[in-house]
Amino acid sequence: MKTIKVSVVTPDGPVYEADVEMVSAKAQSGELGILPGHIPMVAPLQIGAVRLKKGGNTELVAVSGGFLEVRPDQVTILAQAAEKAEDIDVERAKAAKERAERRLQSKQEDIDLRRAELALQRAINRLNVAGKRG
Repeated sequence: MKTIKVSVVTPDGPVYEADVEMVSAKAQSGELGILPGHIPMVAPLQIGAVRLKKGGNTELVAVSGGFLEVRPDQVTILAQAAEKAEDIDVERAKAAKERAERRLQSKQEDIDLRRAELALQRAINRLNVAGKRG
């Protein structure tokens, strides 16, 4: 089975590095599936889960947007934040989700709605990815 090298990197350093059979990610333009030998490309990512298929298993990494760069032998994901499913602190993610929901419901004029909506999306994504592990 052919593989492709994948690196998920944040400003704090690498989060995931492995050789995988397939990478699935949510780009701004839609869902991308990348196999070894894929044509070179760069795509902006949405907040979502990156799925990495390896030996019959699928590993998940939650990413908060960023960019995906594809070369025939390597995929690099540059994300502002990224966490492997097993590293997600579920209680912290739940607390962040509740904070964002309260901010959105309060409808105060000094609230940055877009920021609160993004915070809510990030928290929900982390909870979804954490819930699908194992």
